[in-house]
Amino acid sequence: VARSGHTVVRASSVLILFGGEDAKKKKLNDLHMFDLKSLTWLTLQCTGTRPSPRSNHIATLYDDKTLFVFGGASKSRTLNDLYSLDFETMIWSRIKIRGFHPSPRAGCCGILCGTKWYIAGGGSRKKRHAETFIYDILKSEWSVAITPLPSSITTNKGFSLVLVQHKDKDFLVAFGGCKKEPSNQVEVLIIEKNESSMGRRSTLSKSVGQMQFAKRSSSAGPASQTINGSSQSSVASAAKQNLASVIEHGSGRKSLSELTFMDQNHPSENVSLRKQFRIEEEHNTTVRITKNSDDSSSILQATEEKTNQSETGVRISAPGTKISSEFGTECLNPLVEGIANDPIGNDNFVFPEADDRSGALSAPTSIYQFYDTRMASLSRKNGILEVQLATAFASRDTAERTLASALKSKEEMEKKFADAMKEMELLKEKLAGIELAHEEANNLSNIVHSDNVRLEHDVAFLKAVLDDTQKELHSTRGVLAGERARAFQLQVEVFHLKQRLQSMENRAPTPRKPFNV
Repeated sequence: VARSGHTVVRASSVLILFGGEDAKKKKLNDLHMFDLKSLTWLTLQCTGTRPSPRSNHIATLYDDKTLFVFGGASKSRTLNDLYSLDFETMIWSRIKIRGFHPSPRAGCCGILCGTKWYIAGGGSRKKRHAETFIYDILKSEWSVAITPLPSSITTNKGFSLVLVQHKDKDFLVAFGGCKKEPSNQVEVLIIEKNESSMGRRSTLSKSVGQMQFAKRSSSAGPASQTINGSSQSSVASAAKQNLASVIEHGSGRKSLSELTFMDQNHPSENVSLRKQFRIEEEHNTTVRITKNSDDSSSILQATEEKTNQSETGVRISAPGTKISSEFGTECLNPLVEGIANDPIGNDNFVFPEADDRSGALSAPTSIYQFYDTRMASLSRKNGILEVQLATAFASRDTAERTLASALKSKEEMEKKFADAMKEMELLKEKLAGIELAHEEANNLSNIVHSDNVRLEHDVAFLKAVLDDTQKELHSTRGVLAGERARAFQLQVEVFHLKQRLQSMENRAPTPRKPFNV
């Protein structure tokens, strides 16, 4: 039947239509189903307490099993009753609400969000309502969600209300409607989710991420400390090797301040020990070239000193006493200068003759003894530095082994992660197959349900035809009985007539008088 003011809800592949009013403003309360696959209409036969005829009501379908109908307008008044229809039993029932319940209203909007039915706006012919109610399906309780201002668009006639889900948040968006003029305003109601499980999951994931980060930072700490310690030990050993190479090559060009400056120029984190040793060898080569140039100048000075041996002896004894006195007071720079003037390291040095002065022989002897003691101490220090270098190499090897084991564990974790991803993909495929099977089962159940409804309709029709046939048969039996009774009466009358006829034939005929003309 053509109608308006009805409600239509979707259940899988079918549409459920209820109520409304026809072209003659007659209120309806019939229930129809439209199959989206076969494109056919079916009338659903239900039992129980059916809702009264109404229009401009609202309806929703919960869990594809239960149809809820609220409010609307009947022929004479506005309604606020609530009905439910169980599609498994096809039984209507009126839901009795204890306590608070909404005022009568028609033309409102309803949105089902989970187990809560949000109902906004609506009203009667005299008054429009702006508040938004919530009906809890599980608890069967009414509550007020919000009471907006009278200027809200929920007081309009014909406004729309939709549910919008964005980033784990739910919004009710109301639009348009009409009071005196059409409106294009939009109002949004934010639905708060009281789901502690989701909050716990997000908090748990964040805490796990922080724990992993803390673990990574703590595991990186000893490695960085090992690298820094090895770099510091390599710098210290390189500095000591620089001092030892200066003494061995007899170069007085590099002072302690220069060594410190060179160590500051080499970054401890980026330069390895081998590279530092290579740089030191190049520097030693440069020092040897400088030494050869210094030796050539000393040869010229020695040829001039041969002319005056007495003056030469004084020059030798003077530096000798100077070196011995300075080694007693200073640490490194006078030592480097004494090594540069060492007669053993300098091949072109000319010793004074023995018969010139006794002081000329005593000075080199003290220098040689001092050199021997210094060389012994330096060799001991060199041995200590070699032990430290071996320790540094061992620590570096340990760090490399640790790094290799870390890389192996990383590869194993990546393999496990890849396997987990594959398993997750397989589970997703299985879940998709299960969902498809579930959809097919739902489709089959809907088809079976529609077939059952059609069979029920056919059975009802056949029952009605059977009842009519039985009534006609009963009436025919009555008519037949009446005809039989009448036929029996006719037979009786015929029998009586035959008897009278026979009696009349048996009687003698009476003479007739002649008729005189």
